Amino acid sequence: MDRSDVIDTCTALAWHADHRDWDRLARVFADEVTLDYTSLNGGEPVTLTPARIIEGWQTGLGVYAATQHLLGNHLVTITDDTAVCTATVQATHRKPDGALWTLGGFYRFDLVRTGAGWRIGGVVLTVAWSEGER
Repeated sequence: MDRSDVIDTCTALAWHADHRDWDRLARVFADEVTLDYTSLNGGEPVTLTPARIIEGWQTGLGVYAATQHLLGNHLVTITDDTAVCTATVQATHRKPDGALWTLGGFYRFDLVRTGAGWRIGGVVLTVAWSEGER
C-alpha cells in the first residue's frame, strides 16, 4: 500500500502542475522542499516552502499554453517513514504560438510520511535530452 501511495503522491505533483490546480499541488509537499533543477537551469539547489514553489511555478509554467509531464517506470524504496521514488519523465510544453519544447530525463523524489500521508520533501530533475526551444 505504501508503494502505491508514494507513486500517487509523485503523480499528483505532475497532474496538479499541468492542470494549474495550485491548492491541491501545495498538499503534495512537505513544509520545506529542496528542489534541484541544476541539470536544467544551472545554479544551486534551493529549499523553499510550498507557497514559494507554487509562486515560481505559476510564473514559469504560466508562459506556456499547456504542459504535460508524464512519469513512468517508478522505482520505490521505503525505509521506515522515508521513501525515494525515481521515475522517468517526459515533459512537453506548448507555447502560445503552438511550438513545442520537450525534455526527457529522470526525477528523484524524496518523501516523508506524515499524519496526512506521504509528502514530497525533495525533487531532483536530471535532464537526459531536450528538443525544441525553451
